[in-house]
Amino acid sequence: MKELDYIVVGLGIAGISICEQLKNNNKRFVVFNKGNYTSTIVSAGIINPVVLKRFTPVWNASNHISSSILFYKTLSEKLAIPLFEDMPMLRIFKSNEEQNNWMVASDKNELSSFLHPEIIKNDNQNINAPFGFGKVKSTGKIDTVLLIKSYKEYLKKTNCLIEESFNYKELQQKDNHIIYNSYRSKKIIFSEGFATKDNPYFPKEIINNKNLSEKLILPNKGEYIIVKSPELQLNNMLKTTLFIIPLGDDLYKVGATYDREDDSTNTTNNAKKELVMKLKKIINCPFEVVDQIAGIRPTTRDRRPFLGTLKENENIIFYNGLGTRGITSAPSLAELLYQHIENNKSLPNEVDIKRHYKW
Repeated sequence: MKELDYIVVGLGIAGISICEQLKNNNKRFVVFNKGNYTSTIVSAGIINPVVLKRFTPVWNASNHISSSILFYKTLSEKLAIPLFEDMPMLRIFKSNEEQNNWMVASDKNELSSFLHPEIIKNDNQNINAPFGFGKVKSTGKIDTVLLIKSYKEYLKKTNCLIEESFNYKELQQKDNHIIYNSYRSKKIIFSEGFATKDNPYFPKEIINNKNLSEKLILPNKGEYIIVKSPELQLNNMLKTTLFIIPLGDDLYKVGATYDREDDSTNTTNNAKKELVMKLKKIINCPFEVVDQIAGIRPTTRDRRPFLGTLKENENIIFYNGLGTRGITSAPSLAELLYQHIENNKSLPNEVDIKRHYKW
């Protein structure tokens, strides 16, 4: 039987970020992951510290941004791939009022390091932006497809990847250890995203402080279209009613939709129509839809992730609920989780899976 420190289940951005913590601290581990699908691949892949609808900072923005940019730059060097690209984000203003709101927001302490205070004039005739743009600083773009592909290859070379589905029925707890097939591990970390719905160890519903039953993880389906537009000539990420993200070779990722009712990963014609309609209001030049993708974001009711253990299973650990901003928050959250499980440092109440609930 092979002795391990950790078994990790799932290899989206949550799984990758916790694996890097384990690697950097010389822990013995294997990862169980089957197939190429993960919501990380489908995601926008954006590092962004600001909620651009309301001009407010993302939760814990300063910590997340500094950790994530360093994390992806370091990982890019480690894997020898062009993983991270510094790329400004431009927010299209719809009115003079939005311009004024931006100026006010950029003067606030929590936003002054993220919002450029000047209004940028639009000089691209193919973009409808008569009121100009606001520029967000400390933003970047991750090639999520390359990230997942390259990290899997890296784990294979180090004999850490088991490309098969995890069979929950085979998991045993014995002598304060996890026993799974031929592995004996001190702990197991489930970082499965929305796939946790099939995990019998993860609570599907809990009783909140009002004695009402509610689901712990909520599906939030997002769809993107990939368009080709040689005339657009956009070199920055653009945000208004949707994101337009340059991919190179005149290709752009456009999205996303939000659907809490459909938890399938099938693309839909309604989402395509919605995105095309919105895009036509933003750009004036021709474009062709060349692809469409869909994924399920693992979101939570209070928009905070779930980290840690349940009282009855201290060696079964969860890292889930990263929602719509997992690319930005995952590196710093993984460090919090690692310090908690290895050095007994308390998790902030707002991310602890035990928070606010009666189990």
